[in-house]
Amino acid sequence: MDKALQTMIDNMPEKTGRSLEEWTVILTTKSFSKHSEAVNFLKKEHHVSHGFANTIVSLSKGDEKAPEDLVASQYEGKEHLLPIYERLVSVVNEFGNDVKITPKKTEVSVDRKKKFAVIKPSTKTRVDLGLKLKGKPEAGRLEGSGPFGTMCTHRVQLTEVSQVDGEVQAWLREAYDMAG
Repeated sequence: MDKALQTMIDNMPEKTGRSLEEWTVILTTKSFSKHSEAVNFLKKEHHVSHGFANTIVSLSKGDEKAPEDLVASQYEGKEHLLPIYERLVSVVNEFGNDVKITPKKTEVSVDRKKKFAVIKPSTKTRVDLGLKLKGKPEAGRLEGSGPFGTMCTHRVQLTEVSQVDGEVQAWLREAYDMAG
């Protein structure tokens, strides 16, 4: 489980007055057709902050998957792209013990003090590496952010492991250094 999420769960009794288990019991006594209805109920009726309310509702429904399950789901039907992801993670993990890999539903965030990269299997044949390289001009394989929008400043399209070469590794290192 993500360290930040575990901290939130640990702090829940102090910050909200109840444990996750107690909130789950309360939610099971009600019937909500939408996630937002349950969140609003906790906010209005129990004065829970939005962040805690959203987390309580998500966890009470069992929405949280283990990180390895999230990655497996992302690459389902695209297993041949998994070595690209694994190589990228291997590279960033060499930068220091402050690198945090956070799998999400459709992508994996790579953070230091702040996010510096995103790894996403965008198609059945391509992994997109989003990078935060503010002020760096686009050139060659280092394109505009594309589908990442404002989340990243640049994107590199990768279709095979060999493309995670010295150039890509240098861009990753530069993004890591900027996030420190």
